[in-house]
Amino acid sequence: MQQTETLNIQTSTDIVLVRQAVRQMAVEIGLSLVDQTKIVTAASELARNTLDYGGGGTVKLEMLQEERKRGLRLTFEDRGPGIPNIEMALKDGFTTGSGLGMGLGGAKRLANEFEIQSAVGEGTRIVIVRWK
Repeated sequence: MQQTETLNIQTSTDIVLVRQAVRQMAVEIGLSLVDQTKIVTAASELARNTLDYGGGGTVKLEMLQEERKRGLRLTFEDRGPGIPNIEMALKDGFTTGSGLGMGLGGAKRLANEFEIQSAVGEGTRIVIVRWK
């Protein structure tokens, strides 16, 4: 597999493909089964949010190497309505849809690094990293 791959998120089928690609890269860099599950679960949540709330977008998967550390960075981007209150959106139980409101906060807990940028009317960019 290549070091970087970008996938479109336009349908529910794309979410399955994102999960598969993330798992494949996680295995390739040697993440433990627990860490594979964490990054795949976070990716699934963020891909679903990209589709449901952002109207679709992309995810860029990147293998990272820093000295002896290996990791996987996922960058989700959409051009949707944006998130008016990021702090509120990260709270468990908060949802603007019909979900449980665990997506963003849960994804943050499942990642070693989490960064979110969002502008109302412009879209959202979320970057997560899981290190081995």
